[in-house]
This record gives sequence, structure tokens and C-alpha cells, in this order.
Amino acid sequence: MTRDAFEALERLAGGLGTAFLALAALVSWVLVGAACAVGVGLLLLPAMLALTRAVAERERGRLNRWGLEVVSPYPLGEAPVGWTARLRAARADPATLRDLSWLAVHGTVGLFLGLIAVILPMITLREATFPLWWRLLPPDMWVTSFGVPVTTWPAMLAVALGAVIVQVIVIVLGPRMARSQARSGIRLLGPHPSIDLSQRVARLTATRAGALRAHAAELRRIERSLHDGAQNRLVAVVVMVAAVRRALARDPALVELALDRAQSAAEQALAELRGVVRGILPPILEDRGLDGALSALAAGSAVPCGLAVGELGQLPLSAETTAYFTVAEALTNVAKHSGAQRAHVTLSRDGDLLRVVVTDDGMGGAVEGGGGTGLAGIRRRVEAHDGVVTLTSPQGGPTRIEVELPCGS
Repeated sequence: MTRDAFEALERLAGGLGTAFLALAALVSWVLVGAACAVGVGLLLLPAMLALTRAVAERERGRLNRWGLEVVSPYPLGEAPVGWTARLRAARADPATLRDLSWLAVHGTVGLFLGLIAVILPMITLREATFPLWWRLLPPDMWVTSFGVPVTTWPAMLAVALGAVIVQVIVIVLGPRMARSQARSGIRLLGPHPSIDLSQRVARLTATRAGALRAHAAELRRIERSLHDGAQNRLVAVVVMVAAVRRALARDPALVELALDRAQSAAEQALAELRGVVRGILPPILEDRGLDGALSALAAGSAVPCGLAVGELGQLPLSAETTAYFTVAEALTNVAKHSGAQRAHVTLSRDGDLLRVVVTDDGMGGAVEGGGGTGLAGIRRRVEAHDGVVTLTSPQGGPTRIEVELPCGS
């Protein structure tokens, strides 16, 4: 939680910078709009459009650095020349109105969230430590940051306790505030759906191709498991039953031994069939749900594993299955390669997004294609459901795998 809180604070502080720029651009638009009423500000419109685009591009870059893909909607090439041509091009481009809408939202709501994240911790730190040094101040300065006078120890301790509670609330809500601050940029700064669907089509083509490859590989795995395992066992059962028939006619004393061998082969075949079925869709998901299935995975992990599952609501079976196999593969990788002493799995849901985070305190340095197929398999399975995988594993650790899965009905 501490890592998430610091990351959220860093994101909110970065968003505060672009929010100030958005507010400045918004105020400039108001002034230019007022000047246009008397005809003076018309010459400044191209410059304001360029300023708006520059601020929006800065926010796109910030979001991209955090792994949130926001593609610029503006085509590459030379810009129109001349005042009239530039205004006509801006008016015909839906991105212009979307950028202006983003300025209004980010310059107000984004600024408010950023100020809360940056200023409130400083205020609460002062209030929480006030009982340690308030007696060193003159009596006329015995006031809180909000100007409320405090003259007694009980009142001072109540102020300090309230500051600690507020700070805990900010830490808990920090990641959600960061996502709220970025939401307007994600929704408004990308290409309009009616203008550029090429990247989306390319991504869907790639993920569907990956899904087909994963499906074919899974079919081959099932075929091998059935052919090399259960089928051979069942053939052995048939042979042994035939031997029992012959023993009944020639040597009844051998019947019991042959039946024992046939029963053993049948039990092994049944066990292998159950293993194949579990590889397709684990029965524990049907019996105990995703929470119970992950509890069983964490309890059976070779590395001690903690589990935190938030309120998930009703999830599609495909999302549950993908989350289950993601955690199972990730914990297998932790046990085999990380040298970790501890792992932790966190599941949470934010609207139509299921977030799965697996962390460990191992030696780090995990990379896709680094000698194993586990991470690549996770990515193929997740991207087949239009999900996103983010791997963070610096040398020395820790390793963090974050998966975001669409889970809307």
C-alpha cells in the first residue's frame, strides 16, 4: 500500500503541473474570448490553438510515461499556412473541441485533486506534530492551519488525531484520485473514434492472433495430455480386463492380481483426466468462486503468499478464469525463479476494470522471453481479453506484475 500511495502522489504531483498549465491556458482563452468581442482577439486565435495543443501534448506525454497509452490525434505533416486555413482546419478537427474540453476539466478538477494530494499532506504533518512544539510559540500563534485557536492539551491532541486520520484517508484514496485525475486525459486527448481506428484495429488484430495461437497451443496440450496419458491408461485397462477374462478360464488364482492392476490403471487414468479438466477450467472456480480459488492458490504456494481481495461483484467467467491462471502462473514463476521470501496478491475492481497485482521481494530482473514462457503466456492470455500487463522488475527487486482486465457485462 505504501508503494501505491507514493506512486499515486507522484502521479498527482505531475498532474498538478499540467493542471496549472491547463488553468493558465483556460484563463487565456477567456481573455482572448473577451478581446474577440471587440475584434482585437481574433488575431490571437491561432496562437491560442497552438498553446492548447502544446499543453495537451505535454499531458499526453505524461500519461504515456505512466504506461497509459494516449496517442496524439493530430496527423503528422505540415500545418496549414495562413490565419483562415488554420482556423478552418481547427474547426473541422474534432480533436480541437476535445482538447478544449480537457482544458476545462483538468484545469479545474485535475487542479483540485493535485492540490489536495500535495498540500493536504503538508498540512496534516504540521497538525500531527503540533503537540510537540506548540508551547514554543507565542499564545497568539496557538492556532491550526485553518485559523482555529487551540489552547488546551485535549484540543491539541484531538487536532493531531484528526490530522492522522485525514492523512490515512488521503493515502487510501490516493490511487483512486490519481486515476480520476488522469481519466479526462485518457478519454479526451486520444483520437476520436470516428477519425482514427487504425491503431485499435491493429491492436485487436494482434490480440486476436495471439488468442488464436494460445487456443491452438492449448488444444495441442490437451491432445497430448489425453493421448500420452489418459488414453494409454485406458488401453492398459482394456488389456488387463482381457487378461482377466482369460485368467477366469485358465487360472482363477491370477484374477485378483489382474483386477488390482486394472483398477490401479483406471484410477491413474481418472486422475489424469481430472488434471486435463482442471487445466481447461478449474472446478474450484465453480465451487468456491474466484476469492476461494485464489485463497487455495495462495495457501498452496511454495513461497509464503498473502492475499487481499476487494469487493469484486459479479465477474464474467472469462475474467475470473484469466485472473486465476494469471495468479497461478505468476506464483509458479515466483517459486521457480525469484528467490523471494514472500509474495503478495491483490485483487480490486474499479468500475468495469479488474486489477490483479502480484508482487514478490525476490532478486528481480524478470523479463519476457528470458528463458521461460510464463510471462509471455500471461501476456497472451490477458491481451486476448483486451487486457493490459505491466511488468516492473528492476535488478535487486522487487518484482511487480499488474494486470488490468475489462470485466464489463
